[in-house]
Amino acid sequence: MYRVKGDNELDKFRLPSEIPEGEWPSPSVFIEEARSCVKEAEDKGIILRIMGGMAIYLHSQEHKQLWENLGRLGKKVFTDIDFVSYGKFRGQLLDFFQNRGFTINQRMLYYYGKKRHIYYGEKIPMVEIFFDKLEMNHTIDFKKRLEVDSPTIPPAELLLQKIQMVRMNEKDIKDVIVLVRAREIGEGDGERINRASVGARLLSDWGFYYTATTNFQKITKSLSNYDALGEEDIRIVKGRINELLSYLEEKPKSVKWKSRALLGTKKKWYSEVDEWDVINSPSQGSAEKEK
Repeated sequence: MYRVKGDNELDKFRLPSEIPEGEWPSPSVFIEEARSCVKEAEDKGIILRIMGGMAIYLHSQEHKQLWENLGRLGKKVFTDIDFVSYGKFRGQLLDFFQNRGFTINQRMLYYYGKKRHIYYGEKIPMVEIFFDKLEMNHTIDFKKRLEVDSPTIPPAELLLQKIQMVRMNEKDIKDVIVLVRAREIGEGDGERINRASVGARLLSDWGFYYTATTNFQKITKSLSNYDALGEEDIRIVKGRINELLSYLEEKPKSVKWKSRALLGTKKKWYSEVDEWDVINSPSQGSAEKEK
C-alpha cells in the first residue's frame, strides 16, 4: 500500500513524490492500466481517454528510440495516469474507479469534483480525471473531440495541452518535439495534427495564441541543443512547426482577437494554475504536478 500521514481517509496512501524509485511501477504497468481502464469503460458505455505525456508516447511508438535518446523515458517516466471524460459520466466513473480498487479523496471531491477527480491505488499511485475541459493557463474544451480518437485524445489536443503552458519545462518541450516529429500537420484527424482544430482554439483567443506561438518559437530555437536529434529530426520538427505557424498567421482574426492583441502583455493573458494539495486543504498550499 502507498501510505501518507495526516488525513485518516488517505492513511494508507503515499504521494508519488514520496514513493522510492525501487518501488515505482514500470512504465509498462502504467500503460497497461491506462489501456485497460479505457477498454473497460468503453464496454460500460463510458467515454474515457488518456492524455498528457503517456498519450504522446502511445502516439509516437515508431520514435520510441528518440524518446530514449532524449532521456524522456526512465523509471519514473510516468508519475500518474491523466484521463479526460465528459461530465455526464462523472457518477459512473466514481463507481468505476472504486470498483477497480482506487480510493478517492473525498475532501477534494467536495471542492473540485465537478471539474476533476483524483484517485489513489495500489498498483498505480495516482489517477486524475478531468471533465469536459482542461483549465490551466489556458482552456481546452473537449466537446465532441473525445470520440475522434482512442485510447487517447487526438494529436491536436495533445499538442494544445502542452503548448498552453506559460512556463514549459524541459520534459514538456521534449514531448512536443517527439509528437511533432511523429505526426505531420494536416487537415482532419487520424494520425495527423489537425491544424484546423488547433486554429479553432488559438484564433479565438489571443492570449492562448500568444502563449502557443511563443512556445513554438522557444522549441524551434532549442532543437540544436539536443544531441539526440539528427539533422533530419531537426528539419522535420522545425518545418512542421513553421508550417503550423504560417497557417495560424495567414488565417483571418476576429475583431475581438485584434482588440485584445492591442493590449498585448500589458494585461495578463493567461490564468494562474490553481493546483490541488492532496493532503492539505486548498487554503494551505498547492502541489505542483506535470500534465
